[in-house]
Amino acid sequence: MRLRTALAPFIAATACLLSAVAVAPAGAQAAVSGPETRPFEPGDDAASTALIPPRSNKPTHVPSKDVPRPATLPVSADPAAKRAEGLNFQDQRTSNNGNSFSLEPPDQALCVSDTEVIEGVNNVFATYTKAGVRTSGPQSYAPFWTGQAEIDRSGTTPVFGPFLADPKCYWDPGVQRFFMTELQLGTDPQTGDFNGDSFERIAVSKTATPTTNVSDWYLYSINVRNDGTQGTPSHPGCPCLGDQPLIGADRYGFFVSTNEFSIDGPEFNGTQVYAMDKAALTTGVLRLQRIESVNPPLAEGVAYSVQPATSPTAAEWSSADNGTEYALSALEFTGGFDNRIASWAFTNTQSLTSTPDVHVAHSIVSSEVYGAPPKALQPPGPYPLGQSLKDKLPPLNTNDDRMNQTVFSGGKLWSGLNTAVKTANGPTTTGIAYFVVNPTAAGGPRMANQGYVAVNASTVMFPSIGVAAGASKAAMVFTLVGPGNYPSVGYVRLTSSGATSGPVNVYAAGTKPADGFTGYPQEDPVDNGIERWGDYSAAVADADGTIWTAGEYIPGTFGFPPFLANWGTAIGTVG
Repeated sequence: MRLRTALAPFIAATACLLSAVAVAPAGAQAAVSGPETRPFEPGDDAASTALIPPRSNKPTHVPSKDVPRPATLPVSADPAAKRAEGLNFQDQRTSNNGNSFSLEPPDQALCVSDTEVIEGVNNVFATYTKAGVRTSGPQSYAPFWTGQAEIDRSGTTPVFGPFLADPKCYWDPGVQRFFMTELQLGTDPQTGDFNGDSFERIAVSKTATPTTNVSDWYLYSINVRNDGTQGTPSHPGCPCLGDQPLIGADRYGFFVSTNEFSIDGPEFNGTQVYAMDKAALTTGVLRLQRIESVNPPLAEGVAYSVQPATSPTAAEWSSADNGTEYALSALEFTGGFDNRIASWAFTNTQSLTSTPDVHVAHSIVSSEVYGAPPKALQPPGPYPLGQSLKDKLPPLNTNDDRMNQTVFSGGKLWSGLNTAVKTANGPTTTGIAYFVVNPTAAGGPRMANQGYVAVNASTVMFPSIGVAAGASKAAMVFTLVGPGNYPSVGYVRLTSSGATSGPVNVYAAGTKPADGFTGYPQEDPVDNGIERWGDYSAAVADADGTIWTAGEYIPGTFGFPPFLANWGTAIGTVG
């Protein structure tokens, strides 16, 4: 994510800490004034891929002339869709009495129990009834986790608090509790500079019906600076941060997977996995195994964004090999194309309940072609922040082709990622490649089904697939933007075998272009005039098989002035 700043550090593409100055235009913060910080997270976009070593097996790469050319789907409005307004930029910026930053994009967290919905974005979260009525929040994550404000503006000189990013949320169908996670970096209270402290934060609800009050949760902190101090292992280039923590669970374990970047230097240490006794977490006890540097000799020489799986029901979890947690990851992260993905198995997970001894194995699975996506163009419309800066309407950043949310249901792993596609009547745009993998096939994991989602001359991006018990129902949520659509939330149904079914359905139609500070070099020199967009969406199934979805769109109900971005989120259901 990016944070609007008056004077602040950020991590550049070389992962070095630098200083930047950005001045808000007149009136930009008339109602919510004050200095803010904007670090740059190295795992946020393709610029960071310079940190990853080049791969050694060039002959297996698919040349750029082979950009996928899938069939396209029609787009249809879904006026009957059940939906509720989720959290938005205004909720975030004004949370904690205004002692919060201006951030974008809204990295999405969503989890649903039998009776309750929790949504988080960036540094704020709220609870809802299943009818869409907000019951608590918005609650700023910073004071929830640490008791501190992101930035305290009450005095004559602002005091900087911890930097938090990349929330995730999960409802566990076995222990009947909510789990939330987020990355935390320590800062100097006077300057906002990172000080080397780095943690993965975990919250587990004490009951099945928590509020946003911290007293309803057990809180845990895993030190991931990994520089040999404070009881951490010693890794190259550290102190480090555990970027974009990804979560999953099986019968016994709760898993957090990170990409480890040096805070001060160019080192990238690949994926680190933190495996915990899930049941113990529900009682206030942290029993942890660090699975350091999950970097077996994969094709590209390093593992990144290894996405653990969740399951919609407890009956879906695998008891093989004394408990197995599955995961998927992509094998392209250098700006080209590939036709393979990686399937992972973390076995002996029952050991987490006594003496942790989880083992790791992986397999390479042949797949359809996918590759680094281009930016997404927005249709013209009013963009008052950019116009006040005399700048052009920015395109949207589609990030890269890392693996997104993974679900294990019906004995298969379901996931998807962004990819470049070529449609019949338009330029190369961004579409979605998705995969249904059988991880227990004879002879090793095999692709059970796969496909693309593309819209002619338009972009669909940041997919998440929700799958009901036994794969009886599935739906994929994503952003849609193109000549006929301002940034919107759409979905497509999938059959139990993994084929697309029906058109792209829009349930939250954008009404204006995205107009946030990250799209303008005067406000954010890091992103080079490309607007940040939600780094991931969310889709989960509840106990009755309803698929719940959440994603970013532009509601058009607020913006500049006084706010420096105009994004919102929408929560929807697919029955």
